[in-house]
Amino acid sequence: MFSVTVRDHVMVAHSFRGEVFGPAQALHGATFVVDATFRRPELDADNIVVDIGLATAALGTALEDLRYRNLDEVEAFAGENTTTEFLARVVADRLAAGIHAGDLGEGARAIATVAVELHESHVARAGYERSL
Repeated sequence: MFSVTVRDHVMVAHSFRGEVFGPAQALHGATFVVDATFRRPELDADNIVVDIGLATAALGTALEDLRYRNLDEVEAFAGENTTTEFLARVVADRLAAGIHAGDLGEGARAIATVAVELHESHVARAGYERSL
C-alpha cells in the first residue's frame, strides 16, 4: 500500500462531560497537530498517491471552521464530547467527502483509505481511519 501524509494544525477550545475527564471537564484549549494519510494499492498514471498540494489544501479546508473556535458552541457538535478521537473522525469524513466530490483530483478517487491523527502533545495522539 502506498501512502502520502500531509500535516496542518488547529487550535480549539472545548470542555468535556463525564468524571473520566477530570479537570478537562472545564473549558480548556488544545492545539492539535493534524496528520492526514492517504493510502492506495497502486500509484496513478503520474506515479503518485495524490497531489500533495491538493491534499494539503483539502486538509486546511477540513479544519477551517474549527480554527480558534469553542467547540462547545458548534451546533453540529451539540451533545458530543469533542474528544481527539471524535475530531479525527470528523476530519477523516470531511476529507473522504472531498475525495468523492473530486476536490483532490480525478486520480484521487482510487484512494482506498484516509487516516487522520491528531497529536495532542509530544506523548499522546489519537486517530481514525476509514475506507472510501
